[in-house]
Amino acid sequence: MQSLISASHLHKSFHRAGGVTQAVADLNLSVGAGEIYGLVGPDGAGKTTTIRLLCGALRPDPGKKGAAPEISITGIDLLRHTDPARARLGYLAQRFSMYEDLTVLENLRFFAEVRGLKAAEWQPRCLQILEFVGLGEYTGRRAGQLSGGMKQKLGLAAALVHRPQVLLLDEPTTGVDPVTRQDFWQLLIRLVAEEGVAVLVSTPYMDEAARCGRVGFMRQGQMLVEGTPEALRHRLEGRILELYGQPLALLRWVAQADSQVEDAQMFGDRLHLRVQPGALQPVLERLSQAIPFAGGQLSQARPIPPGLEDVFIALLEENEAPA
Repeated sequence: MQSLISASHLHKSFHRAGGVTQAVADLNLSVGAGEIYGLVGPDGAGKTTTIRLLCGALRPDPGKKGAAPEISITGIDLLRHTDPARARLGYLAQRFSMYEDLTVLENLRFFAEVRGLKAAEWQPRCLQILEFVGLGEYTGRRAGQLSGGMKQKLGLAAALVHRPQVLLLDEPTTGVDPVTRQDFWQLLIRLVAEEGVAVLVSTPYMDEAARCGRVGFMRQGQMLVEGTPEALRHRLEGRILELYGQPLALLRWVAQADSQVEDAQMFGDRLHLRVQPGALQPVLERLSQAIPFAGGQLSQARPIPPGLEDVFIALLEENEAPA
């Protein structure tokens, strides 16, 4: 697979009142053509800073221990040849950055002309891309009158208007409804399939991360682990127990008291327990007795395949544990 995004030894610190914040620490990543790579992590993990480094909005700090930072976009050195590299990528920021007093088509025309497209190029391309993202009927509507989901689609259209080979998306579906999130991801999947772009997307949603070809978990500026969703879930295979019952807080308290239960998290109306390797059956047998004894009701208990949420929580706990 041809690598369209390649970065190594990325460092970035910010000097603020009270000290220095290390936002990105010796980060390495690579994204191939036709791949969607998901970047996930808690707030402050460094996801947005990473994307800003990759699009040239920020410059990395000098390398440490003799390893200089490197960023390549479609084979072009971003740090030495910034403008040619930027011409190959599209970027969608967290915040809506269109001109709200301009119409949908006027916004797209503006960004097309900024990218150097002439009228003969931008006119058919703008109409084509608006149809692609589902805004073909709204060319004359002012951007400020669009819904949140439609604004995100307009932002995606602006990022795609010059036919980039690389797409950087910073939490593009935050704050929009589930149906719009689904529509947005269908667009991304179709885009990758039809045009073979490389997509790097940060997301707080684990169901979106599961759609990616590979996922990287970040914490405190470092990449904890990366791999396919299947490979990451396999790390906890045979260690997740799902409980239904009442009251849920009591079930959690009883479960946490078991020496072989490593973690107990509420997921809506149920609990997910992470147990030690090989402990599923012993834990299940003990809880079946301990919960009724404590005055609770256990409606159902079953082993389930681990989700990315389970993996994410386990990773965070592992890296917060004292050395």
